Amino acid sequence: MRIGITGSEGLIGTALGRSLTKAGREWRGLDLRAAPDAAGHGDVKDPLAVEQFVANCELVVHLAAVSRVVWGERDPALCWSTNVDGTQNVLEAALRKSPRPAVIVASSREVYGEPARLPVPEAALLRPLNVYGRSKEAAERAVRRARERGLRAVVLRFSNVYGSVDDHPDRVVPAFARAAAHGGVLRVDGPDHTFDFCHIDDCVDGILRAIEHLEEGRPPFDPIHLVTGRATTLGRLASISIAASDGAASVRVGKTRAYDVARFVGCPDRAARTLGWRARRSVEWGVAALVDEFRQIEARSGA
Repeated sequence: MRIGITGSEGLIGTALGRSLTKAGREWRGLDLRAAPDAAGHGDVKDPLAVEQFVANCELVVHLAAVSRVVWGERDPALCWSTNVDGTQNVLEAALRKSPRPAVIVASSREVYGEPARLPVPEAALLRPLNVYGRSKEAAERAVRRARERGLRAVVLRFSNVYGSVDDHPDRVVPAFARAAAHGGVLRVDGPDHTFDFCHIDDCVDGILRAIEHLEEGRPPFDPIHLVTGRATTLGRLASISIAASDGAASVRVGKTRAYDVARFVGCPDRAARTLGWRARRSVEWGVAALVDEFRQIEARSGA
């Protein structure tokens, strides 16, 4: 089965592509960040580029997005056109193709906004707090409409995926890990803010299981969390990061932002029932591995 990955140059897309290649699977990517002369260069906002991409796929994993809350606040129009219109382009192209490819669409914990209680089940009310969250909720509505028209499409909701030194340096886990590795200052914007951190390897495993589910011809499922179900405060995350280094780093408490969600822990039970998936990597293990990798990079650069 030929698999297409939109957002193939991103954190999850690159990890998924590596896993598919390692398994001997055929896949192709579509991403604005691909080299301009590469076959995988393209924009999900361009309906023609998406049409041509989907035409060669039997299953599409749609990851392309304006993927940061802060980016959505800075450029709401771009966030909406990428996350909502881009998703609609993928779904419409899949609906027009014969036979129709299955589609996996990436969503986010941000669709819940500030949840009333923890852990959050998938059936909880969607009350997004920011532009990014609202765009993901709208993309999920587009998936539901496409399913009503006969498309085998599913939604996976991610939560604070981490685990790569190539991730955006200002995201909280790589920022803490890098600062800890270098003996720097960890800026904690809300020590009591609580999240569900999922390692990239577990996230990719969940996507692969969703691919297998659809490849086997099994029915589409309702939205599923790929979460650990474990709560970690930012203060605890900072302590884990420092403990994984030589302890020379320090903490500075910063200001929180009005459009940020302060807490989320998801329920992983539906993923276990439907996909046989549970997160296997603890945040202690994942952060320690990241700190160690940053230290190795620093040692090589100083050699």
